[in-house]
Amino acid sequence: MSQLERIDVHTHAFHPKIAAKVVRQLESHYRIPPIGNGLWEDLEPRLDQAGIQKCVIHSAATTPEQVIPANRWAVSLLKNPRIIPFGTMHPKYKGLDTELQFLYDKGIRGIKLHPDFQGFRLDDPDLLPLFDAMQGKFTLMVHVGDRLPPKENPTCPWKVAAIKRQFPKLRIIAAHFGGHLHWQYVVQAMKGLEIFMDTSSSLFAIPDHLLRQIFNEFPRYLFLFGSDYPLFNPLDEIKLLQKRLELSDDQLEEILTAGSRLLLDS
Repeated sequence: MSQLERIDVHTHAFHPKIAAKVVRQLESHYRIPPIGNGLWEDLEPRLDQAGIQKCVIHSAATTPEQVIPANRWAVSLLKNPRIIPFGTMHPKYKGLDTELQFLYDKGIRGIKLHPDFQGFRLDDPDLLPLFDAMQGKFTLMVHVGDRLPPKENPTCPWKVAAIKRQFPKLRIIAAHFGGHLHWQYVVQAMKGLEIFMDTSSSLFAIPDHLLRQIFNEFPRYLFLFGSDYPLFNPLDEIKLLQKRLELSDDQLEEILTAGSRLLLDS
């Protein structure tokens, strides 16, 4: 095994009081039966089974009032050496600078946005101060894509590309191979830009020709392993990733450890 640690860059584990409710919401939206219950106690043995040393845990504030509780939950996870928690933000939240400084001082270096769940568009001008403040300090993990066409959907590869062009120092991870159900637009929208992509919530649905097109048109270092637990099991996703892209063990390991190079060595 590589000396670099394997990292699952896209997981969710929730406070026990809300885990069951959130998992039901995920199932309702994505129409995918979750394999897990959304608790760390369920995720940790799955990481062990997959030989993964660390994971990034994400949450998303669906209202401005949820920003502080969500971020305090993220900060509480810092005590676990296997967890890299990302904070969250909302464009209508009024205390942007103070909250970002709080997160940075506590050691959090990433922000997760899920505009589809959070109720805003990724091209909302109210997000521009956030992106500017994050440059050089935080990594942005953003959900991309859904069933609506790009112009109508809250997120799409084109919107991500526009953010990267406007804020070139902002490090972005576009989830789901650059856009769940928007895979046909990823190469045209994002090629030539240093936008990272994770492998989560894609391998069960992405057509072979689009999977190979995306994988072959971008530098390999831009691809990061993500399972999207509790929707999918990390080990199953690793096996499917290797099978579908016909990766050698070394090529697979490069993707599994890419998150370590990105998030731990920066």
